[in-house]
Amino acid sequence: MSAVLARARAKIGKPTAADVTAGMATGLFSIPEGMAYASIAGFSPVAGLYAGVMPPILGSLTASTVLMVTTLTSAIALTGQSVLSDAGLDAHSTGNVAALAIMVGLIMLLMGLLRLGVVLSFVSNAVMIGFSTGIALQIITGVFKDATDYKPGGHNKLVQVWNWLAGISHWQSTTTWVAIATVAVWAIARAIPKLESLALLVAMVVVSVAVAALSLDVELVRGIAEIPAALPGLSLPNWDAMPHLLPGALSVAMVALAQAAGVAPSMPNPDGSRSNMNGDFISQGVANIGGGLFQALPSGGSLSRTGVAASVGARTRWAGVISGIFLAVVVLTCAKLAERIPVPVIGGLILVVGGELIWGKRADIVMVWRTSKLSTAAMLATFAATTQLPLQQAIVIGAILSLLLYCVQATRGTELTALQRGADGVWSTAPVPATLTSGEVTVLNYDGSSFFAELPRLEAGLPDFTGARNAVLVLVLRAAPDIPSSAMLKLFRRYANQLHAEGGQLILTGVRPALAQALQRTGITDLLGADDIIPATTVLLGPLDQAVARGHAWIAAHEGETPTPDKP
Repeated sequence: MSAVLARARAKIGKPTAADVTAGMATGLFSIPEGMAYASIAGFSPVAGLYAGVMPPILGSLTASTVLMVTTLTSAIALTGQSVLSDAGLDAHSTGNVAALAIMVGLIMLLMGLLRLGVVLSFVSNAVMIGFSTGIALQIITGVFKDATDYKPGGHNKLVQVWNWLAGISHWQSTTTWVAIATVAVWAIARAIPKLESLALLVAMVVVSVAVAALSLDVELVRGIAEIPAALPGLSLPNWDAMPHLLPGALSVAMVALAQAAGVAPSMPNPDGSRSNMNGDFISQGVANIGGGLFQALPSGGSLSRTGVAASVGARTRWAGVISGIFLAVVVLTCAKLAERIPVPVIGGLILVVGGELIWGKRADIVMVWRTSKLSTAAMLATFAATTQLPLQQAIVIGAILSLLLYCVQATRGTELTALQRGADGVWSTAPVPATLTSGEVTVLNYDGSSFFAELPRLEAGLPDFTGARNAVLVLVLRAAPDIPSSAMLKLFRRYANQLHAEGGQLILTGVRPALAQALQRTGITDLLGADDIIPATTVLLGPLDQAVARGHAWIAAHEGETPTPDKP
């Protein structure tokens, strides 16, 4: 028992001073941002506020990505509202909200326990970069009104950026200058080494005090909703609503998990440990179940809130835990004071966070751009989908693009090379000969995935056997997958039959047990002969030498000569 507790303490670690500061800043951000996201989506703003209490505490204590802050995001709020609306349920009912959050949590928990996190690991790096960059742009466009008191039109986020810049005459001057002052104070604090990690918090406090001192007419948090001076109470779900929410809850869960999947690569663990997608699924499931029971909207890994914590210097999971605890303390003791935080201050700081997230992706974007035109196209298409379509649709498009990218790259990765043994006995690679030579052993090495789309290229690359008498082709399959496609097995059968018709023989070497069983079940072993299926061994070139010796023996037997196994 003591060993288990010791491991748990080691996993959780100890909070640092930077974690305390980061947690406080993140908790303060949760007041206006959470309330605004909930309000925009048609929920009670208080439910958005409470999403910053229990979910970050539970999520941070259990997350594999230690800096990830689990809370409400704009995409989750909008998707959740759509789900309740489609089900004909009141979005202001605490029972309906609890039912949705708990259903989302159960789905996340089940996916994590079934180790379905591997599904997101198949999403290509290029697609993930496009997705996370698009999310960062959504974060920026989501606070245009907060920062300038002007909300541009346009469904496309890029169009909204253009309309926002083109509509500068519509910006409210006082609101805009407060946002600009916030960014300026942040930049100044960031340039001072001792204040660099506290720049966001410094900007929030300094400009908020200045707005109050100058009595500037800008929107305050209390303009969104009144903050109750009470902790969230227990809220039981509407059990009758749960069956109607199952399909929608799956959509919300996928949106949240996809967003969280962009957190790990953007915010790697400071201690160098690796994130585990299944662990993050489970942590978000626990956070949603616990949050749903205490009046919180569905939650997920938030790139913007995690970015705030990291910018202020978070080093351990305690930053997220402290953010929830600090928010609870603020709600209990300083609700009226927190209501006086100017909305333009939050808007300016979120612009900074979103801009830093995009700027931090520049090296990855350039790398993809320079690596492959196909990967670049996938990155741009995912970015466009994320900025133009509902997020759940963008996720599906990203998954399809990842699958297509994988298939194309797997097909292009197929390689067939000839192996030649010199007089010194050393094997070297050579171009694949166009034809087989009568009375000789030709060795080819196959390296590929056996994906059916690559087979036409593979078949076209095999040497022509027309007119080649007593020719032997040795095919090295050590790099082939354990279970090849049925089309690959059909290719072996077809080529072997045609080679036999010309008086030749196909020998397969480096065959691993699972592949050997597949060859046996499909009758290919009987076609070639058991002696011409050479199993793989721990000695890398042992099976190859054995196969070549077998090939020379076969030729000699058919030509009536004595076998010469050491023939180069």
